[in-house]
Amino acid sequence: MCEGSNIAAMSTQSPVDDVQADPDDDEQAENRKLPVLALLALATAVFITCLTETLPAGVLPAMSADLGVSESAMGQSVTIYAIGTALTAIPLTVATAAWRRKRLLLTAMAAFAVANTVTALSTDYTLTMAGRFVAGVAAGLAWALLAGYARRLAPAPLQGKAIAIVMTGIPVALSLGVPAGTFLGKEFGWGVAFLAMSALALIVIGWIAATVPDHPGQRPEGRTRVLSALSVPGVTPVLFVTLVFVLAHTILYAYIATFLDHLGMGRSTDLVLLVFGIASMVSIWIVGAQIQHRLRALTIGGSLLVAVAAAGLGLLSGSHPPVYLAAALWGLGWGGVPTLLQTAVGEAGGEQADAAQAMLVTLWNVAMAAGGVIGGVLLGVLGAGSFPWSVLILMVPVLAVVVAARKHGFPLRRG
Repeated sequence: MCEGSNIAAMSTQSPVDDVQADPDDDEQAENRKLPVLALLALATAVFITCLTETLPAGVLPAMSADLGVSESAMGQSVTIYAIGTALTAIPLTVATAAWRRKRLLLTAMAAFAVANTVTALSTDYTLTMAGRFVAGVAAGLAWALLAGYARRLAPAPLQGKAIAIVMTGIPVALSLGVPAGTFLGKEFGWGVAFLAMSALALIVIGWIAATVPDHPGQRPEGRTRVLSALSVPGVTPVLFVTLVFVLAHTILYAYIATFLDHLGMGRSTDLVLLVFGIASMVSIWIVGAQIQHRLRALTIGGSLLVAVAAAGLGLLSGSHPPVYLAAALWGLGWGGVPTLLQTAVGEAGGEQADAAQAMLVTLWNVAMAAGGVIGGVLLGVLGAGSFPWSVLILMVPVLAVVVAARKHGFPLRRG
């Protein structure tokens, strides 16, 4: 889902506390308080999780050709990954709540190494899908740990900044990882790209073992009932926005190579993804700098940018230069969304933040799974040209709910 939080073991302290930094602290003093090497190790784990999720988007035609299935069928490699996460995130998080956090994170990274190796070496569609499902299960554990782990590594006034550092793994994966993987797939075969992911997972296992402090799991009496968060004002609007926004994004992103083939830009997929990813990096930098005071404005702005990008792809795709502009707007709108929605649901949840985060992880991956399925249906029935219009239609209720949730969920005033 390219976003996550610690469901079972993170503190129930509301992220509202993250914004209470001492205004007299200068930037250099703040940075010295952060365990930078440990946070960068977690950011690399986010990178692996995100790139494993999104890499098929850049090599989808080659995968479908080599495995002898249609592109719609191959697009379900995104769906099965998301199903693996959605089905297992909450049950596994509850089952492993007592595990020490470092042990659990290392287990998730090892599972990524195995799953990506199976995917890389497989010549059978069913085995490939099984590998993707296992990767999705590993993602459920990882997303349930990473952001909460980052919060626990930082002093209270700097927890938001710590999460922003860890979440930089997402735009780096999108801006560098996916284009690089697409290039590797084009030059050496898509299996090489997945093998590179396995090698990186082994490296990050050693990095985490060496630099990331351990934390205990949670005692049974400290666990939160997940569904109880729905009764907290503001949680439901954020979860709705998460579900629909991610659905809109996935419908287009999972089939971006196919859509660009439709435009006669199939050989430019890596460049388009590079533009999207660089814009995403800019987005997360802006969000990291402004989220303490402008969460609502940033969420509205991001939603509008994605809607405008979708309209641009639908109207102007006959000419290639506007496609790059639309990709940049899409990246600017989307890049900061994981951090924005996680922060919003944590603040709305308050003492039920853990449960709210658990539901966000699950709904995010439900939306990914649905996006893969719906995108495949749209491709078969209406063709690739329907993707941007579907995104635009879905962004209308997203904007409506964000604007309406001015008291709870995306409030005018925070803290």
